Amino acid sequence: MRLAIIADWLPTFGGAEHVIAELHALWPEAPIFTTVARRGHLGPLDHADIRVSRLQAWYRLLKRHEVLLPWMPRAVEAMDLRGFDVIVSSSHAVAKGIIPPSGAVHVCYCHTPMRYAWEMEEEYLRDFRVPQILRRTVKRALKGLRRWDMTTARRVDRFIANSKTTQERIARVYGRESTVIPPPVQERFLEAALPGAADRKGFLAIGRLVPYKRFDLLIEAANALRLPLTIAGTGRDFSRLKALAGPTVRMIGFVPDTDLPELYGHARALLLPQIEDAGVVPLEAQACGTPVIALRRGGVLDTVQENRTGIFFGEQTVPAIEEALGRFERATFDAQAIREHARAFSSTTFRERILHAVDETASAIMHA
Repeated sequence: MRLAIIADWLPTFGGAEHVIAELHALWPEAPIFTTVARRGHLGPLDHADIRVSRLQAWYRLLKRHEVLLPWMPRAVEAMDLRGFDVIVSSSHAVAKGIIPPSGAVHVCYCHTPMRYAWEMEEEYLRDFRVPQILRRTVKRALKGLRRWDMTTARRVDRFIANSKTTQERIARVYGRESTVIPPPVQERFLEAALPGAADRKGFLAIGRLVPYKRFDLLIEAANALRLPLTIAGTGRDFSRLKALAGPTVRMIGFVPDTDLPELYGHARALLLPQIEDAGVVPLEAQACGTPVIALRRGGVLDTVQENRTGIFFGEQTVPAIEEALGRFERATFDAQAIREHARAFSSTTFRERILHAVDETASAIMHA
């Protein structure tokens, strides 16, 4: 069978791209279709057969894929997938909207129904600084995206959700059932040396620096408690956060993948104040034996065990984070036990489950 992989966009190598990399490892000969891509910034995908849409020229000019979102549905539908028997899409926006060839099987690994269209319209307008004069036009475009997103759910033969939170959202928005397969943690995190407690100093937060991730709350808490906090990552919120950071907060920017195990392993705990549909960061931390202090929402409920591999807090406020940090100081965690828990989410396990789901779906449909 000929198989094609579909991605929303590939401007950098983040959480969703880790899933694409695992799909590429499973089917290295399969081409990866996407709207736009930035070669040289995609790690293990840099040498893959990536086929971009007609929007690539605009992306080279504008440098920002987000502003092209209103034109992406048409670009995705124009992708020529004739000759492919199986389509595997990895979608949190538009990838699931491809038009499969007649008789082809389409399995969608869904990170979430399109958040910009359904739940984050105001965040989209604010984060991308859409001028007031254009907001009515953009809102109309987002309304059209919602209609399109609903329609394209019928083009999927089987949904795989990255968490129970996403599974519930798929059922609510699309009216479809799904299988939960959490995102993978790479084996190298599970194989890295485990530092002892004496070598773990300070707290860590890592991710794209955008407003909804609420790293500002962590900085406020660290400033108030004078706690050592390292924030790794880049994004449009970097300057604002750096201005908020007190003397105990370090902002270290981009960290290469090769350095991440050491960064996780030398932290006392990972702090996670945001709502994530799933997220590979808490899994990477646990694979390095590092406990997670997280908001009790979203995908962490599937991957973090309270009081064994982490601690939860109930709301996105500084007092709630400070209270959780107090509980953490009184708790004891076993780094080896935390790592063993993370093994259940290894790349090997992820690939086995994805392969089984795709084979099962293809077999059922082709022999119906």
